[in-house]
Amino acid sequence: MPLPAGLPLTISREQLLELPVCRYEGPVVLVETQATLARALEAIRAETATGFDTETRPAFRPGERYLPCLAQIATAHAVWLFPLERLDCSAVLAEFLGAREIVKAGVALADDLRQLKERFPFSEHGIRDLGAIARRHGLKQSGVRNLAALFLGVRITKGTKTSNWAARQLSPQQVSYAATDAWICRELWLRFEALGLTAHADAAPTPAAASRTAPLDLPQQ
Repeated sequence: MPLPAGLPLTISREQLLELPVCRYEGPVVLVETQATLARALEAIRAETATGFDTETRPAFRPGERYLPCLAQIATAHAVWLFPLERLDCSAVLAEFLGAREIVKAGVALADDLRQLKERFPFSEHGIRDLGAIARRHGLKQSGVRNLAALFLGVRITKGTKTSNWAARQLSPQQVSYAATDAWICRELWLRFEALGLTAHADAAPTPAAASRTAPLDLPQQ
């Protein structure tokens, strides 16, 4: 199915800055105990459409390199944050990433997955690269910020991207940024589905119940 009539293929920086800033304002759960990890697994197993992302501590010196230290999963009702250096989340994340019936929507996930495999083994299924879908339909800008602007009419901020994601206590700004990144990917997937843009996505997922796939109202701030 072609893109909707009138949808621009690009957006300028000036146009993007005119859009309202949008942040996720729903429940965020920081998974720091085995009990919370079990709750997260139960909630994730009930999903068919999720947003997925990771965060990595930035490297500023030559030869310096870090693995992802935070994984984010957005479900219909909450965003779950998994601090990978403080709790062994590997079994839960491996099951999630391998579940064929659950869509994991994100942007440029190949790098995230490759680096996660240096932390624990898994076989991924149901991965949906939103940028690849956008490019397949002729869009010239396929980063998450531009996709949110073009398809949802909102601006997400990137100012916290290079903060220390390995910190023992994440700041409210970090939590908001991480949750928003995963949530907006789920919202974009649902928007793409509604527009019929996901018809040729690999391994199409089982149709989800309406209560699990209806997009959230976009909170504005």
